[in-house]
Amino acid sequence: MTRNDEHRDLRTLLLLLAMAVGLLVTGPVVCLTFTYPKLAEPVAVGATVLTCLVGLVRMVVREHR
Repeated sequence: MTRNDEHRDLRTLLLLLAMAVGLLVTGPVVCLTFTYPKLAEPVAVGATVLTCLVGLVRMVVREHR
């Protein structure tokens, strides 16, 4: 059994957890922007910054493997 196989279940669980948290955050944010349209632009900027940070973390993690 390789190291990659040993951690497959843990990585799958973390991926499912991240997806669930993402969905639990996305729903209220969409409702918030429909209720308060002035917040749509700041929320979009925040989402863009968060996406860039996640991409940066992913690049750093892949580099250190």
